Parts: sequence; structure tokens; C-alpha cells
Amino acid sequence: MIQVENLSKDFFVHRKQPGLMGSIRSLFFREQVVKHAVRGVSFHIGEGEIVGLVGANGAGKTTLVKMLSGIIHPTGGTMSVLGYDPWKRDNNFRRRIALIMGQKAQLWWDLPAADCFLLLREIYQIPEAQYRETLDWLCTCLKVKGEINIQIRRLSLGERMKMEIIAALLHRPRVVFLDEPTIGLDLSAQRAIREFLLQYREEHKPAMILTSHYMEDIERLCERIMIIRDGAFVYDGPLDNVVRSYANHKLLVAHLRPGEPGQILPDTASLPGEVQESGPDVIRVKVERGRVTECAQALLSGWPVADLNIEEVDIGTVIEQIFSETTAVRS
Repeated sequence: MIQVENLSKDFFVHRKQPGLMGSIRSLFFREQVVKHAVRGVSFHIGEGEIVGLVGANGAGKTTLVKMLSGIIHPTGGTMSVLGYDPWKRDNNFRRRIALIMGQKAQLWWDLPAADCFLLLREIYQIPEAQYRETLDWLCTCLKVKGEINIQIRRLSLGERMKMEIIAALLHRPRVVFLDEPTIGLDLSAQRAIREFLLQYREEHKPAMILTSHYMEDIERLCERIMIIRDGAFVYDGPLDNVVRSYANHKLLVAHLRPGEPGQILPDTASLPGEVQESGPDVIRVKVERGRVTECAQALLSGWPVADLNIEEVDIGTVIEQIFSETTAVRS
């Protein structure tokens, strides 16, 4: 559904010269510098996939999404979305995609969402029966049936985001671009939107690209991620492989039962791993993946363990490690 080959985007920016004389000189002789926003990326996304696009601010995520949706023109390479060249902005193409940007609203502030939806129905020429069916299903899934007749400006941030999602999906797009859809929302609103996106994927099987700084979004929604740094991909593959490749250890957290007065516990130095915390209530050990069973058996046999958890390393920590490694290589 989405095919990209060696896609690039360059911007020309003016370099500001320091000092008063530099400012005057810049009026007549401006120095241009090329900014490589996206550099030679290639990937394919099929039907029903939700792919996470991860990177720091300024890495090129939004630029890539804007090229795929036809907002800006690439400098080089080729791209095909549903068989269309996005930059040509064919109406048939635009009827089959949706772009949801958490930091930009498409609904009118002083109108109720229901009126905005009617206008969008006319823009997309959605048949009446399909419009009613889709609107009812979306409102039911997002639990906002009682709010669609309230002015947008009177809704909470989470409710407004849900209305934005409904507006973007009314025409049943086959490709959905989600640029920070949960930014600024509280935990319950984030969770509701994540659950809805999974449900929508199961029901309609669109291809989705998700950008987010919230690692819980990526972990919950995406089986595959693309990590972008300075406009270039440093990883494209299964999320599980990132953890296995860059986090060769797990965390064992043992919660202990209250001991007998004067009870002496074994020395944690004997455990096969790095002890990060050792106290009367909890022991936390960082251990290599191949020695997890050995460490768990040692804890269970030598300590009064009430509960034992085996945890993966946080994906955010892993991605920071990847970024630091690529920075070290380039420097």
C-alpha cells in the first residue's frame, strides 16, 4: 500500500551571520545552507500494518509524513501510496488517506462536531447511509455520542482529539498517518485512543504510520518500528528484535515476605547478575538473558520471595542507547 524508494528532502535555509555588520551583510549577500531533512529512506508498508516512526525532535518524522500525504514535494527518490504519486494530489488519492496531527486541528472551534462532520461529508461526497453508519460506529467506539452537538471549544482536550479522529476517519481511508495523536492527553485519554486504534485496525485493515514520543504508544500499537535520526533510518524491523539486539539483559524484581526476627539472608553478591537494589522488602537484579533462569532459581531458593517479576528493559531506554551508539559512530 505504501512503497518508498530512496526518498530524500532537502531544504535551503539562510545562515545568520553574527554581529551588526553580519546582519547588514546578510541583507545583500545571504549564505544558504542545505538542510537534509530526509536522506535516502526506503520501506514498504502493507495492509493492516501499524508501523511506528520513532526519532528525536527534528529527526525528519513529520517531514516524511508530509511527503507521503502530498503536502510537500520530495527532492529525490520515488514513493507510491495506494498506487498514486502523493504530490500530484489526485482527488481519488486524497479520498483514500487521512492525516491526524495531534498539534494541529482541522475542526472549526466555534461549531459543534456534528456540523463539522456534515461539512466533511459534503467535501468527501460520502453516501448518506455510509456516513450515518460510520459516524455511529466511530462515536460508539470512542464513547462520544453525547458530545458531538457541543461546540468544539467547550470540549476537553481528550474529547477534541477524539472528534479529530472521527473527522479523519469518516470517509473510511485506506491509509492513515498519525502524527503525535496522543500528545498532551491524560493517561485515560491516551489509553482510550490506543484501544480504539487497535479496534479500528481489526475492523478496517488500513495501513498506518504512527509517530509518537510516548513509548507506550509504540509498544502497545506497533509490531514494527522505523527509527530515524538526522533524516536517515538507523533501524527498520520488528520491535521485539530491537529489545533482543540492544538489550541483552532482563530485570528480575523479587518482593520479599517479612522475615523472622534476627533472620540472616544470603549475600546478594552470590547472585549471577548486577544487583541494582537490595533491601528487606525487594531485590532488583539486572541479569543476562541466558542466565535469567539461574538467577530466578537462586532467588527462590535462598530468599523468602513472595512475588517474582521478570521485566524487559524499557523500549525508550533501548532507543536512547541506539541513538547514542549512532552518534558515537558518526563523531
